[in-house]
Amino acid sequence: MTNNNIKPTEGEMEILKVLWQKGLCTVREVHEALDKKDSGYTTTLKLMQIMHEKGMVERDTNQKTHIYKAIVNQDRTEKQLVNKMIDNVFNGSAARLVMQALGNHTASADEIDEIKKYLEKLEKDN
Repeated sequence: MTNNNIKPTEGEMEILKVLWQKGLCTVREVHEALDKKDSGYTTTLKLMQIMHEKGMVERDTNQKTHIYKAIVNQDRTEKQLVNKMIDNVFNGSAARLVMQALGNHTASADEIDEIKKYLEKLEKDN
């Protein structure tokens, strides 16, 4: 199965974030990083097994404790999710998404500078 068009669930996305940040992890390490008081270790294990079947993670079974690694690309996955949100929630308007995001969350001065530079680059490229 190709993982080019994988659409992770919210729970799968949380696990992917841990794997993208830490690299190789056991289920226990992922579960502890998630710090989920309301769900047990077996829930994390089952979800990671499902993710393996879907082609989102690979598993090294050479040792007693299996080691997992994300095989879906973080940048590509984030872009797919943002594009889906723009289409489904904001009627295809990236500007509405950005205005909503900036209106609801306080951006630091550094983030605002980064956004300005990105907008300037977009203007030059067009």
